[in-house]
Amino acid sequence: SVDVLAKWITAPSDLYTDEELLLKLILFYVIFTEMTEKSVFQSYSAVGVPFPKNFMSVAKTILKRLFRVYAHIYHQHFDPVIQLQEEAHLNTSFKHFIFFVQEFNLIDRRELAPLQELIEKLTSKDR
Repeated sequence: SVDVLAKWITAPSDLYTDEELLLKLILFYVIFTEMTEKSVFQSYSAVGVPFPKNFMSVAKTILKRLFRVYAHIYHQHFDPVIQLQEEAHLNTSFKHFIFFVQEFNLIDRRELAPLQELIEKLTSKDR
């Protein structure tokens, strides 16, 4: 949600370099802009209006970018996540995200490769 993204953007700046803060702002802007683009998401506010033809393409692109944010956090910023004692929250959020994109085939499996081991661990039935 926008609130979660905003919380991520406003996390303590001493955890990030200036370049990482700029990257966070750019990602937030791009994702927020796409999510609020009326021509793509107008169906949310107008009952009976069909989704635009490019809806799935835009939604898949947004979800792929969100996956890359998760991958970046896990690969580059997991120590600060642990310091903030937020790893359980991050793992739960990511697990729900993965179940959703896998259920509806919204991200190509090859795109998930950077976090495949984690995905298998979080989604295994033995867990």
